[in-house]
Order: sequence, then C-alpha cells, then structure tokens
Amino acid sequence: MIGAINLGAINVRSALRSAGSMVGGAALAVIPATTLSIVSRVYDTQAQGIISTFVMIGTFLGQLSFAIIVESRLSTPGTARRVIFPRWFVVLGVVASVALMAGSLHPALVCVSIPIVLSALEVGRGVSVAERRDSQEIISSFAVGLGALAGLALAYTGFAAFGFIPVGAAIGFATLVRARRMDHEVSPADPSIRNWVLLDTAITGVSYPVINAMLLGLIGPTQAVLFTAVSTVTGLLAIPLTFMRLRLLKEHSPLDIALAAIALVGAVAVLIVLDVTGLLGFLFGEAWRNTPMLLPLLAASAWRAASLPTTITFTALRRAGRARLMTGLRAVAAVLTFGLAMAGVLSQQLTLVFVGLLAAELGSAVLFEFAHRRVVGRSSFRTA
Repeated sequence: MIGAINLGAINVRSALRSAGSMVGGAALAVIPATTLSIVSRVYDTQAQGIISTFVMIGTFLGQLSFAIIVESRLSTPGTARRVIFPRWFVVLGVVASVALMAGSLHPALVCVSIPIVLSALEVGRGVSVAERRDSQEIISSFAVGLGALAGLALAYTGFAAFGFIPVGAAIGFATLVRARRMDHEVSPADPSIRNWVLLDTAITGVSYPVINAMLLGLIGPTQAVLFTAVSTVTGLLAIPLTFMRLRLLKEHSPLDIALAAIALVGAVAVLIVLDVTGLLGFLFGEAWRNTPMLLPLLAASAWRAASLPTTITFTALRRAGRARLMTGLRAVAAVLTFGLAMAGVLSQQLTLVFVGLLAAELGSAVLFEFAHRRVVGRSSFRTA
C-alpha cells in the first residue's frame, strides 16, 4: 500500500503546479498521433506503415537519449542529481523541427526528422520536470499542444500538405523555451551506472520497434499502423507514469504517486469516451474505422496502467544505486515481454499482442517487488 497522505502538509500551490506540469505531458503524446493523422491524409498505406515504424524508433531513441542525459544522473547516489538540456541537443532539435515543417514534401523527411524531434521533446521535458521548472514546462507543453491542434485542423479541412508546418514550428519554440539558461552545474553521472542505465533502456525499449516491424512484415501495414496508433493513444497513460518516475528518481513521494494513480483512471475514461464517440476513428482515419478497436484499446490501457507498481519499485532500486541489478531484472522482463507479445503477433490478433504485454508487465511487477524486498528488506511502496 502507498500509505496515508497527510493532506494538511501538502502545499496546494505546489500540487497544482505539479498537476499542471503532468497534464502538459499530453503534448508529448500528441505529436506521434498528430504525425500519423497527417500522413494518413498525405501518403499511401505503405508509406504510413514505414513512417509508423520510424515513430516507434523515435520513441526508442528518445528513451536512450533520456537515459544518457537525464536518468543516469538522477540515478547516481552521492550527487545533487542536477540535470540540464545540452546546447548541442537544442540545436539538433530545432534543425529537425525545421525539417519536419517540410515533411509533407517527401516521407523521407518525416522518417529522418521525427526520431530527432521526439528525442528532443523527451529530454527537454525530462529536464524541466526533474528540475521542477513547472511554469516553463506548462508554457512549452501548451505551445506543442497548440501546434498539434493547428496541424490537425489543417489536415481535417483539406490542407494536410501544410499540417507539419505548425507542428514543427511549435516543437522548435518549445525546445528553445526548455533550453533557457540554468544557474546550476550539471551533476556527474557515474560511468558504470550510466552504462547500466543505457543497457537497461536499450534492452527494454528495443522490443516495441521490433514488434512493430514484425507486424509490418508478417501481418501488413494496416496492423503496424494500428499498433502504433493504439500505443500512441494509450501513451496518454504514460504521461503520469513518466512524471511520477522523474519525481521518484529524486525522492519517494506519496503525493506524486497518488496524483499519478488518479490521472491514470481519468486517462482511461477519456480514451473510452474518445473511441465510443468515434473521435479516434476520425483522428486515425480508415484503418481505425474499419477495425473493431475497443478491445485492443482496453487491453493496451490495462498494460500501461500496470506499469505503476513496476515504476515505484524501479525508481526505489535506482535511488539505492542498484543499476546493475535493475538492468538484469529488466532484461528478464524484456525477454518475457517480447516472447508474450510475439505470441500475439503470430496469432495475428492485435488484442492478444497487448494482452501479452499486460501479462509481461504484471509478471515484472512481481519480480521487481520480490527483488526489492530481498535487497532492501521492505516493500518499495513504503520506501522513504
């Protein structure tokens, strides 16, 4: 159990700013969905399938970048755990944003630029959340969300060829806002911890682009697009989980855990409403409308939500400096995840792919908690 929270001790203003920063993470999840929506109205199904794979690759590269630049420093004991947004990454992100603005001219521009902009968004947001620069993060997220809405509006009104212009411009602006000068020095990352964190992230994250590629090759581009679409939409649930992970890497916080749990319930309700009302079909086009998607969506939502207990235990072990142990545990979890998901792929049932991911996540939660109790001697949910 998480334990009781002393409401009288909560700084309401701080809680509201944290909630605003958490909600702002929706902008990060919106960009892949917006990309898929625009390309569904510009390119043929084959190009859409290829771009969907590059979206998954971008998510993976974002995780690797985050691991090297942010997470390895937050996971190094004995330091102030301070992070910054590197200038070279800011420049790279802005250049890629400009390239994305021309994405409607050729699918190759989208394939090259989308992994870079997703990585820049991931790192920039991670730094802002970890350093509690909530006002800056809210402004950046609002800009990205506004750009995404403008891109969607152009796509739906017959001007999809111009849809990437506001999206790329908004991402470039948000990248520059998040790059605002910080007065502190970046904390050093222990080289061994950084290597273990990077290996951990690579082992864990590579499964999903591979699964997407297998769907593209074995079942066809439509299922690959739908897998990416469902993963992207349920990324709404990953927002509070990622926010909680960043906060907990610095210190255990029952308040942030409670906020994340409440946000998860709300996000699932929103997704169900969006699907039942047909808005998701409107967003993702013919592939979504012609396929019964409620069951895959529910299975994927359950998979995402099941990450809450594993995230709590994961961050507790990382704060304790157990990066090597965590890498081993996550390698076991990755093998389990890939095996169960591929069983779903071979069945050619998208729902079963997400059921396999859910089963793997639940198994990982049990494994992580058992390891934490053996190492620390108590439940990770009560770690101070």
